[in-house]
Amino acid sequence: MGDLSKLTLFFSDQQLCYADILPPSEVQARIEVAVLNFLRILTSPNPAVSDLSLIDRRSSNRRMSEGLLTDASWIFLSHDFCTRSLMRANAAKAFVRVWKVMEMCLQILVQGKRVTQRELFYKLLCASPEYFTSQLQVNRTIQGKFNPCQSTLIISFLEVLTYELECQFLDVVALLKCSRFSLGIMASSRGLVAGRLLLQEPNKEVVDCSACGSSGYAITGDLDFLGKLVMKTDARYIVVVEKRLADDRIFNRIPSILITAKGYPDIATRFFLHRMSRAFPELPILALVDWNPAGLAILCTFKFGSTGMGLEAYRYACNVKWLGLRGDDLQLIPQESLVPLKPRDLQVAKSLMSVEVLKECYQEELSLMVKSGQRAELEALYFHGYDFLEKYIAKKIVQANYF
Repeated sequence: MGDLSKLTLFFSDQQLCYADILPPSEVQARIEVAVLNFLRILTSPNPAVSDLSLIDRRSSNRRMSEGLLTDASWIFLSHDFCTRSLMRANAAKAFVRVWKVMEMCLQILVQGKRVTQRELFYKLLCASPEYFTSQLQVNRTIQGKFNPCQSTLIISFLEVLTYELECQFLDVVALLKCSRFSLGIMASSRGLVAGRLLLQEPNKEVVDCSACGSSGYAITGDLDFLGKLVMKTDARYIVVVEKRLADDRIFNRIPSILITAKGYPDIATRFFLHRMSRAFPELPILALVDWNPAGLAILCTFKFGSTGMGLEAYRYACNVKWLGLRGDDLQLIPQESLVPLKPRDLQVAKSLMSVEVLKECYQEELSLMVKSGQRAELEALYFHGYDFLEKYIAKKIVQANYF
């Protein structure tokens, strides 16, 4: 699987701090070194409980980079640090939880297994109930404490539990500087792909994604498996859809590959899209999202990454263009279909405005959303007939009306 850490060669200031993709033996070695260092200080002539030094995931440690030869941009975390301490009462349990999670990851690696974060939660709940009384605590230990200012998307408490590992990075990853997949934690995926794409799975028959029906081909959370897929296509476009894949097989008339994470993009779907962008670099990637702050946040996560993912903030960022919906499309939307913005929408907008890499045209769209106080969903286009979405996409593509 491609390791984007090599992109640091293009950063003259070498600011980027990233997580390595490592084999299990190297991860085990890093865990053992961390334990030995802790014990060495604890048993020294001047014993002490050492703080855990972690990469700071706050927005103040966020940096941006722009491609040298393209208009691609991404965000990443620099080398500022914060600490976890056993000596502060309000941080003691969080300190212990980091070690408990690391212990469990070591067991997973030794056994050659992979688990989802939800599976990990139940293992930790049974093994250490005094430290893990809810899944949210596991999420915060593995992902880091949820802070909307660190992500391009604000999500609810229920979504934090549901999306699990997908939005923020591991405290353990920040300590060991290795990817969570390297720790044996597998991504939970909701992603689907359909259209003009052939996939050769390891030791299996070729899968034709155009023949997978309206549900599409389910993207597994096993990044190692996804990295081994052989891809072929005769498509001319890749279209990222916010919610679901079209039921009317648009890809037969507009030669395209359709991909969706069914909402906020999970790691596996982002990985799959990035693999396609590497396999088919000549294909433009176009995003079709709702006209609201959350829709733009979804696009931006595919395009720039998210510092909510910690050391993997920049990884799997793709040069995605905004096809629609946009402000100039509101003339196509019946007034009755427009919905007032909610307080949560305004929070998302505020968070997006703080992202330095956000293009001026995106900022203008965001300002228009807030000023209008309204939002529009893609489904509103069906007012003009169920074949209108295809016409809408085709016209935008012919006119190169995307940015």
